[in-house]
Amino acid sequence: MTGGATVGVDLGGTKIYAVRVEHDEVVAEAKRSTPRDGDPDAVIAAVAATVRRLAGPGTADEVLPGVSLADAGIVGVGVGGPGRVDPATGRLGPAPNLPGWTTPVPVADRLAEELGVAVRVDNDVNAASVAEHRLGAGRGHDDLLTVFVGTGVGGGLVLDGAIRHGAHGLAGELGHIVVEPDGAPCGCGGFGHVEASAGRRGLEARARERVAAGTESLLVPADGGRMTSTVVLAALAAGDPLAVELVDGAARAVGRALAPVAMVVDVELVVMGGGFAERLGAPFLEAVAAHSAAWRFPGTGQRIVPAALGSRAGALGAALLVAPDAPEPASAIAAG
Repeated sequence: MTGGATVGVDLGGTKIYAVRVEHDEVVAEAKRSTPRDGDPDAVIAAVAATVRRLAGPGTADEVLPGVSLADAGIVGVGVGGPGRVDPATGRLGPAPNLPGWTTPVPVADRLAEELGVAVRVDNDVNAASVAEHRLGAGRGHDDLLTVFVGTGVGGGLVLDGAIRHGAHGLAGELGHIVVEPDGAPCGCGGFGHVEASAGRRGLEARARERVAAGTESLLVPADGGRMTSTVVLAALAAGDPLAVELVDGAARAVGRALAPVAMVVDVELVVMGGGFAERLGAPFLEAVAAHSAAWRFPGTGQRIVPAALGSRAGALGAALLVAPDAPEPASAIAAG
């Protein structure tokens, strides 16, 4: 692929966010709401329209007459999507957070036909991991694990300088390691996973159960509203016992999962981001490190550092998927 600008798209359940990248710098961005109804066709059309906004001046939803992405200097589009992805074929799905997305959809082929440039697709967390490795907190390290703690818990694995997908596209999925056998249910259908203990959605479910059983806590707003990160921080600042207990439990779950990772792949660095972890800040990372150290094999170590790229990581990493020096993707999905 020749030089030129690339566009990266972070496709989420509520928002489509795209950036135009030139020489590893974001020079323009565009966003719109993800369709809440319809089917994959509606989502793909919305992604294409968002990308087109980065091909010309202003914020028009369509390219100016006679202007293609190639004419605008864009040589490729990368997409990070919320679901299982085969990066070799660019098929995404199932994706429960997207409307009607119940089976794998050939997103790369559909968008390439629509936009007229090369398109690659990967999981959104893998895309963010690529960005943190190349341009963020993991820069200069060839072996690292990324952990993103937000509504759920995701992870990505970089070994020998390349993102790893594994036989079934699940490499690095720290959020679904079992840390509490017979523990709380996870959104995936399993029990006792890290995500059930550390993701904001899982913490909120636990908090509401405890409050319904008679525990008093600031974690559950009196008006019945959501347990946002702001609510959690306010409860912690007030010394709310349940908030302290659940947040420490979240740190313990992540730290306990990191210990076996240290034995299996022996990464030199853990990069931790995600909206929830970033709002909780240094005390949360320090608690994770302490719990991980308590479970690790003696003499081993993992340095845990905060992610550096914030909410741009997913889109920026997606743009890097189609950068001139990006490796060719290999199939990550085993037959059967």
